Amino acid sequence: MSARRIVISGRVQGVGYREWMCRQAQAMGLSGWVRNRSDGTVEALVDGEIAAVEELLRACRMGPRLAVVTEIREDFAEPPERAGFERLSTL
Repeated sequence: MSARRIVISGRVQGVGYREWMCRQAQAMGLSGWVRNRSDGTVEALVDGEIAAVEELLRACRMGPRLAVVTEIREDFAEPPERAGFERLSTL
């Protein structure tokens, strides 16, 4: 199973993290979504070729230029219902 649910903590809201992640995931041909959470974290569901998922997870540890990532929690997940990668509303 290559689908992963991740929760990214740190200074990750208000720094363009979701847009950055959408661009990265789309360029890698991944499916899923990304959204802000009301607790200040960013949550994402990512699925695709294992190497691409792993590459995106490595990139997420740095994030966009203004982000400061302090922790990433990662779990296996069911794949998304739709192809493509999208930005969802805050949960």
